[in-house]
Formats: sequence, structure tokens, C-alpha cells
Amino acid sequence: MPFDIASPAVLAAALLLDALIGDPRWLWSRIPHPVALLGAAADWADRAFNRPGSPARRLKGALLLVVVVAASAGLGLAVSRLSWSTAWGGILEALAAFSLIAQRDLHDHVARVAGALRRDGLGGGREAVSRIVGRDPDALDGHGVCRAAIESCAENFSDGVVAPVFWYLLLGLPGLAAYKAVNTLDSTIGHRTGRHLAFGWASARFDDLVNLAPARLSGLVVAAAAVATRGADPGRALRAMARDARRHTSPNAGWPEAAFAGALGLAVAGPRRYRGEAARGAWMGDGRARCTPDDIDATLRLYVRACALWAAASVGLLAWGP
Repeated sequence: MPFDIASPAVLAAALLLDALIGDPRWLWSRIPHPVALLGAAADWADRAFNRPGSPARRLKGALLLVVVVAASAGLGLAVSRLSWSTAWGGILEALAAFSLIAQRDLHDHVARVAGALRRDGLGGGREAVSRIVGRDPDALDGHGVCRAAIESCAENFSDGVVAPVFWYLLLGLPGLAAYKAVNTLDSTIGHRTGRHLAFGWASARFDDLVNLAPARLSGLVVAAAAVATRGADPGRALRAMARDARRHTSPNAGWPEAAFAGALGLAVAGPRRYRGEAARGAWMGDGRARCTPDDIDATLRLYVRACALWAAASVGLLAWGP
């Protein structure tokens, strides 16, 4: 089979595998996960080159971004070319792509927050949500825990599902691998702190850039999925995006957050605390801010339909597009 930059069969297999099994612990406890390797490399570079008083920290951070992204794209290209040179090679590429998409894993992490709140109360909810958000869990009441879980589901629908597939559609496995490298660097060193403001500047800004289109697309996918979701309102999702998304502190996170909040009649984001410091933020949506575990359940129902719609649309585009 000749080399193709992106394959509908590979993408369909990767999305189906991820939806069914997510990140299997039995596998990743035996071999390192690709994203974990990227994070470890970023941590090592942070310790080695981002020392207090080190000169040219912004330049060093930019060089790190170039090296890691180029290496990731090159590895993705090598896997793609290798996979299509063998009879069963498509399986290799599908497995590589599957490891870089996070549909099931995100669903399960968010669902655990609702389960922990119901089973163990506020303390359990705070512990569960601390695994998926960066804000101070001890500063959250029960409604804040629920809002944080809903926001994480919305933002990571864009970062962990729509954006990886978007870049696979455009550039195949090299594009998907490069995107995950950028996103991992942003998560590791792209913080607005004294230590990382200069060293992580390039990673944070480039992550904003590569997510511009996927974030807006993800909001539209959520609005479309609301048509088939009981209790969700697609028109309200579109109005919330148009009104609120640009007021978010992030250039991208507001689009999926506003879409989920608007569709479900909720209000999320708003003021919050990170590392003991208060952060101002606009509300996404004009509904109830006093969210409950039932609202997390409703968010996950909409999320599942949005994932299915995006999977069908993206595979169909590859299979029948020009």
C-alpha cells in the first residue's frame, strides 16, 4: 500500500480502541506512555536549563520547543512510513494514534469526581478533582468541585479529543505527535509563574496557536451534539459561545466551556484560586453556578455524543472527502 498521510481506517480503529479501553493500566504499567515520556523529557530540560539566574531562558525554552516538536513529528513520520511498508502495518499506526487520544480516559476521570462526591462527600470530591485540575481543591466547595470537573471535561474535549484528530486530519500521525508534544510542553512548563514565565513562554504561545481552530470547532461540535442530547439546548450553546468565549482568560478554553455551559443551562469558570492566589475570570454561560453531581452526569452524556459525532465526521471526511 502506498504511503498516505492520513488513513480513515487507522483513525477509525484508533478512535474505537480509545473509546472502548482508554489507557489500559496493564499496558502502561509495563511500558512508558508516550505522553509520560514527553513530560519526563520536559521536566529534565526544565531542571537542566531553567535554573534561577540562567541567562536567555526564553531562548532556551524556544529551542526546547523546536527540538521536542521536531523529534515527535519525525518519530510519527517514521512510524507512518514503517507501518505502510508491511502487510499489517496499519495496526502499528492505529496503536500509536490511539495512545495519543483521550476520549475514554477523560470520561472516566470526570465520572470519578461525581462518584466520589456521592460516595465520600466533599473530601472525596476534592481529592478526585485534584487529579484533573490545577486549582486549589481545598478552596472549592461542592459546587466548585462540580464546576471544576465540568470545565475540565469541556476544555479537554478540545485539547484531548478534537485537536489531536484535527491535526491528524491535516498532517497525519506526524501532525498528531507534534500536537501532543506542544500540548505536553504547555502543561509542563507553560505556566504563568515566576519560574516558567520566560522559559515556558514559547510553549504556551505555540499551544495557544495550534489550538485556535480546534477550540472553536469543538464548541460547534458540542452545539451540534446538543441536538441529540436530552435536556441540552444547541441554540443556547451557540449564544453562550458568541457572548462569553472571548471574555475567558484563555484564548481557547472559553469556546468549549461556554458551549457545554450554555447547552446545559449552567455557569462555569468565573473567579478561582491557583497555588493560593486568587484569579479573576469571567463566567461562561448564564445559568446555574451551583452545579451538582447530576450536572456532571449531564455533561458526560453530552460529551459522549460530541465524541461520537466528531469521530463520525472526521472519519467520514477522510473517507469521502476530496
